[in-house]
Amino acid sequence: MAKFTLILGNKNYSSWSLRPWLALSQTGAAFDEIVIPLWLPGAREEILSHSPAGKVPILRHGSALGNNVIWESLAICEYLAECLPDSGLWPEDPALRAVARAVSHEMHGGFMAVRRAMPMNCRASRPGKGMADGVADDIARITAIWRDCRDRFGSGGDGGGDGGGVFCSAGSQSPMRCLRPWSAGLRPMGFKPIRCPTAIGMRYWIFRPCGNGWKTPGPSPGPSKNSKSKA
Repeated sequence: MAKFTLILGNKNYSSWSLRPWLALSQTGAAFDEIVIPLWLPGAREEILSHSPAGKVPILRHGSALGNNVIWESLAICEYLAECLPDSGLWPEDPALRAVARAVSHEMHGGFMAVRRAMPMNCRASRPGKGMADGVADDIARITAIWRDCRDRFGSGGDGGGDGGGVFCSAGSQSPMRCLRPWSAGLRPMGFKPIRCPTAIGMRYWIFRPCGNGWKTPGPSPGPSKNSKSKA
């Protein structure tokens, strides 16, 4: 099979890039990475050279018809599941697959309060910061999703099952939603990024130097000045 290439943003900041990277890493398929340092001069032009959408992540995949270019993290995960049908990116059971897709879409499109008040920054530690209006409700919903999936489908364990005892695409959508409150000292269901179902991939993403050494030209992303802290 032709090789996959993922175009990513800085691994420290780009939660959207993490999603398909985790999914593809779990399949065991070989792939190349192109990491673009976001917010630096020329970054947008470089991204546009790979996709007219102008955003990361982007997947390029060679085929007889030329390179297929897929953007949007969920679309990339769907494409990977079709290209690698034995990878288990979606559960085989239709009912479980429907739940996994619903969870993935909610993680992908929801939780705006957490997104605004707690941008992803793997290196940051801001205990008690970013607890703006709506954040507690978002965290409660994330915790409820995880608890429900673990109770119904999971294999248990600290930081635990991902909804089926094995990894699926829903598992690639969840960790970054918990990395954000985790850097603020919060632990949804005791979440630890190096002990979740994607533990090996998460360790590699967080601690590998490539793409994590770049910093934003201004202040690092963090709770906005308008965020109300309850600490």
